[in-house]
Amino acid sequence: MDILKAATDWAKAELFSTPFFMLFGVVFMAASFGFWQLGKTDMARAYIIPTLVAGGLLLIIGLGLFFTNKGRLAQFPKDYQADPTAFVSAEIERAEGTLKEYKNIVFTAVPLIIVACALVLMFVNAPIWRASMITVIAMLVVILLVDGTAHARIDVYHQQLLTALDEMNR
Repeated sequence: MDILKAATDWAKAELFSTPFFMLFGVVFMAASFGFWQLGKTDMARAYIIPTLVAGGLLLIIGLGLFFTNKGRLAQFPKDYQADPTAFVSAEIERAEGTLKEYKNIVFTAVPLIIVACALVLMFVNAPIWRASMITVIAMLVVILLVDGTAHARIDVYHQQLLTALDEMNR
């Protein structure tokens, strides 16, 4: 198994998926602009700030992940050439940490926050609160969609790393 190729393929797939955060960020910002320009009701005007903030957060998340993975992609060959076993061990540790983060944050905390926002929606009638809760739910759904596919990719990559380490130790 060529683990350097697997690592490179994983990083390239991440570079493909992280711009979706940026795309949705731009969509949220465009929606904010649309509410600002066209919103006539209190409810429509209440969406201006929440969608702008959510768009900014998604854009920041996307940019951060993109540049992190771009740097990682350039560093992989150097780290692998220096010490293949150390490279695989470090990647296993990083992948396991990331998988734990997905389990705790993306697949536990995010759904709980969505439920909390939905509960607030049932009890509050102020337009800013309703717009904020709906925007948070929409933003978290985007995060679940993009991170759900990223979780599947890193899980497969993690299995490849374990296989490669097993082959190296034979």
